[in-house]
Amino acid sequence: QVQVVESGGGLVQAGGSLRLSCAASGSIFNINAMGWYRQAPGKQRELVATITRGSSTNYADSVKGRFTISRDNAKTTVYLQMTSLKPEDTAVYYCAVSISNRDYWGQGTQVTVSS
Repeated sequence: QVQVVESGGGLVQAGGSLRLSCAASGSIFNINAMGWYRQAPGKQRELVATITRGSSTNYADSVKGRFTISRDNAKTTVYLQMTSLKPEDTAVYYCAVSISNRDYWGQGTQVTVSS
């Protein structure tokens, strides 16, 4: 079994910063990639940022230059540093861990940006 736990969400004013964390545990051999997705009310879940085993990163155009994805040395915890937050960044943020062509998801953490 694989467990994925996110933390770090909250309420912040526009222009502020937050750092999300995601820890994977359990049968986590050969993690291919880890990433962050978000889902705003009434919208589909969308990719925010991903990082591969080889440390390649990918960002949604809407967050480029504002968000940074990183990983710890053990490669089992991924972070999302969010700066210059906007009200449109408000969403539930989910962490996904890709192992052997299967994705494991966390329960999500709420990020609310007030104007």
